[in-house]
Amino acid sequence: MEPVTLTTDRLVLRTVGPQDTEAVYAAAQDPDIQRWTTVPSPYLPEHARSFTEQMVPAGWANDSMFTFGLFLPAGDLAGVVGVTMVSPGVGEIGFWGTKEHRGRGYTTEAAVAVSRWAFTHRAVDRMEWRAEVGNTASRAVAQRAGFTMEGTLRAALDHRGVRRDCWIASLLPSDVSLPSTAPYLPART
Repeated sequence: MEPVTLTTDRLVLRTVGPQDTEAVYAAAQDPDIQRWTTVPSPYLPEHARSFTEQMVPAGWANDSMFTFGLFLPAGDLAGVVGVTMVSPGVGEIGFWGTKEHRGRGYTTEAAVAVSRWAFTHRAVDRMEWRAEVGNTASRAVAQRAGFTMEGTLRAALDHRGVRRDCWIASLLPSDVSLPSTAPYLPART
């Protein structure tokens, strides 16, 4: 699939490429990004180049991962949101915000827009969010974006060779007033 560009009230969401390598590298120097995400630590210039020049284009090309940079109208990188296809109809969303632009709702705004795009253009019927237990900032973004917290999975994340517990949440098309591509029969309670 060719990369797409989405717009929200305050952001332009487009794929990151070679022109964004320096901005990605600078953002990933933030200890919180290195602590809570899967980026390498220490994060070196070659990691940023590999991400923007190889990983991101390959994900779009083989429909396995759709990565969007969050850009302000002036062109500043405010974060990254990506959807990884984990199985047919199921995507997993991940995101990080740049330190200088946190707390303004940009990541939430982007997570909603990218989820809606995945529901309508990638036949996703379940969007999952996972984060290591303790990553309260990521959890707050997921909750503001409308995700339903489903629980804690024991030893479900591998963070640099250490198994860790993670929170899991989901967002369904019906949660944002969109139809599903497959029938859904919820459990009776």
